[in-house]
Amino acid sequence: MSDYMNGTGIQYHLHIKAGDVGRYVILPGDPKRVPLIARYLDDAKLIADSREFVTYTGFLDGEKVSVTSTGIGGPSASIAMEELHKCGSDTFIRMGTCGGIALEVMGGDVVIATAAVRMEGTSREYAPIEFPAAANYEVVQALVQAAKQLDKTHHTGIVQCKDSFYGQHDPSLMPVSYELINKWEAWKRLGVLASEMESAALFVVAAHLHIRCGSAFFVVGNQERELLGMENPKLHDTEDAIKVTVQAIRNLIRLDKEKQR
Repeated sequence: MSDYMNGTGIQYHLHIKAGDVGRYVILPGDPKRVPLIARYLDDAKLIADSREFVTYTGFLDGEKVSVTSTGIGGPSASIAMEELHKCGSDTFIRMGTCGGIALEVMGGDVVIATAAVRMEGTSREYAPIEFPAAANYEVVQALVQAAKQLDKTHHTGIVQCKDSFYGQHDPSLMPVSYELINKWEAWKRLGVLASEMESAALFVVAAHLHIRCGSAFFVVGNQERELLGMENPKLHDTEDAIKVTVQAIRNLIRLDKEKQR
């Protein structure tokens, strides 16, 4: 690959270099969420602000931890993971929002992904479609443990990833409505918990790089509950998912230290 940064070691998109980031990284989509998450770190500092990618680095329990926004969707999320990994990161938790699919998933809950439906394009440029997009087991365990420690209502299972936000919310308006609607019905019948836009790409890229990745989501609402006239709170404060993610990083730090003994 050509060196577009003239030997400086600075990554082209994120504008970070080795030493700037920690082994552990939290990946929100929205750049505005990065300083909100960084408040939970000790001595957190802004490292870089480039395009949709904002990076802060601080410490948790003595370990360097970073927060980097990825923007929306798999393409930019995969770029973030690739460039962070080149700078030394190997453990990632995607923290974002989702829309509920399964009726038991309500606005305000936390969804922890064990795997993701690859209904997006980025992961296909890394692996054949037969390869599963699965979260790392240790990261899933750390997230579930964190949700229990914080007494947060949570669900653990498969999520669906797509590239078109409005293809989900207004599928009947799309030229391929016949495909979108039929597949949505399949996800419902298969017990898929929620829909979001990044995990499938991140899980497959992590498998390619042999690193760890998991995801935790704040449920904004559930369009299936609304369709049936059921209670459907619509919430936007992601603080619960942030707290679960930060606690999960603490759990992983402790786990990794125990492995070294």
